[in-house]
Amino acid sequence: MHERIPRRRRRFDDDEYEQPLRTRPQPEPEDDHEAGGPPSGGRWSTWADAIHGPTPRPAWVVTDLGAVDSELGVLKTGKEADVHLLERAVPGGRRSGAELDPRALPGCLLAAKRYRSAEHRMFHRDAGYLEGRRVRRSRETRAMANRTSFGRELLAGQWATAEFAALGTLYEAGVPVPYPVQLDGTELLLEFLGSPDGVAAPRLAQQRPDRAELDDWWGQLTDALVGLARLGWTHGDLSAYNILVDDGRLVLIDLPQVVDLVGNPHGSEMLVRDVRRIAEWFTARGLEVDAEALFHRLVAEAGL
Repeated sequence: MHERIPRRRRRFDDDEYEQPLRTRPQPEPEDDHEAGGPPSGGRWSTWADAIHGPTPRPAWVVTDLGAVDSELGVLKTGKEADVHLLERAVPGGRRSGAELDPRALPGCLLAAKRYRSAEHRMFHRDAGYLEGRRVRRSRETRAMANRTSFGRELLAGQWATAEFAALGTLYEAGVPVPYPVQLDGTELLLEFLGSPDGVAAPRLAQQRPDRAELDDWWGQLTDALVGLARLGWTHGDLSAYNILVDDGRLVLIDLPQVVDLVGNPHGSEMLVRDVRRIAEWFTARGLEVDAEALFHRLVAEAGL
């Protein structure tokens, strides 16, 4: 007899999401570029000291060490991290290096996800998600469990590292996620999904799709969840707020808490919750979906 998916409803993690404000920095009266520093309002590219995403990397990624990162505004604020809009470009519009793809552009827009500092983070989801992710040193384990300042810094780094690693694996597996450009400490630079003028792709929760779009999007989402399950994973916090619609293509985001269905003792429970949440969204908009059938398919794909 098949296990039934419970009907109990929980609120979405990002119910309080507000449309972000995007502002460009005002020009400073002085420019230290002549003195050897980056143009005002920016920083030199952090590419050299960062951990890089999977290869072959997309041609649009700017790797030139002479590039400047300019802040363009805030895309999203969250409980554990804020996401900023960043432009990485070479002053003067030229890129150096014989190995660069000739089709590459002189600049690119990036989403800079910055995990909060120790004194500002809430870590409201840590306990269940971190089971199965253990560090070797008992001092570090105790510090994280007791939420000391040192422990909270370790958690920030662990979340950033976990998301970067998960995105790299998913991207290589063909699951629709943003390309992870680099990781530098607790700052994760990701492919920006949206228009060239910096308007971010909307979330699924913001859409009012017709029947044809609902059918197409349910098929895309099913394929994405199957891709996760084949790796033995579930999203862990899936909802219509953690899916972007980029020109008709669904893209999964917010993956620091990706759950190992075997290693995490709550894995099955989180898979049930992911499937139930997203199925409820589609059902509420008039598409009859079989959440139970999807759940059992994902269990089979994961080899459980």
